[in-house]
Amino acid sequence: MPTSPGGVRVERVVTSGVFELDGGAWDVDNNVWLLGDDDAVLVVDAAHDARAILDAVGGRRVAGIVCTHGHNDHVNAVSDLIAETGATAWLHPDDRVLWDQSQDEAPGGDLADGQVFTVGDVEATVLHTPGHAPGACCLHVPALGVLFSGDTLFAGGPGATGRSYSDFPTIVDSIRTRLLTLPSATVVLTGHGDPTSIGDEAPHLQEWLDRGH
Repeated sequence: MPTSPGGVRVERVVTSGVFELDGGAWDVDNNVWLLGDDDAVLVVDAAHDARAILDAVGGRRVAGIVCTHGHNDHVNAVSDLIAETGATAWLHPDDRVLWDQSQDEAPGGDLADGQVFTVGDVEATVLHTPGHAPGACCLHVPALGVLFSGDTLFAGGPGATGRSYSDFPTIVDSIRTRLLTLPSATVVLTGHGDPTSIGDEAPHLQEWLDRGH
């Protein structure tokens, strides 16, 4: 992963737990991403294991917790992180319908399209990319050439749209208009599994449309 002149870098923590929705439960591994330098970090998706995340953060200040969407497997460590760090959790308001299924307290801040988080000498811009969930968001960090895609885009195609509050035409439109327009070298740091790139995924748009997922 690239590092900015000011030392901002990306770190990954993989945590494991259970994703629950529509009466089903699935064992999942989640990527928790840390964007920061030696002083402060932004946590992208607080999944499953607050202690593992805090161990990776070390003595640094948590500048915020960005929730790419409200599915329980991406937010179920939020309350413990807040209790330990006092950081604000950010969620797009359209995803409160999902957040409220697993969380007792409201998030501390509302994500908005175009909102910018500054971490050290880099900026991370919020892109509202509904489809997997109505309030799903990605974070684009041009200075590092990376995109935190949550569950919107993976190696091999769009995130799942077969459950409540998801929609395939909507996610395809989000990917086509908001993500595939980014530089092809942009590294896509996904909510689960291995990274990919915009250049690797863009040629397959028609295949996704043909298969319908």
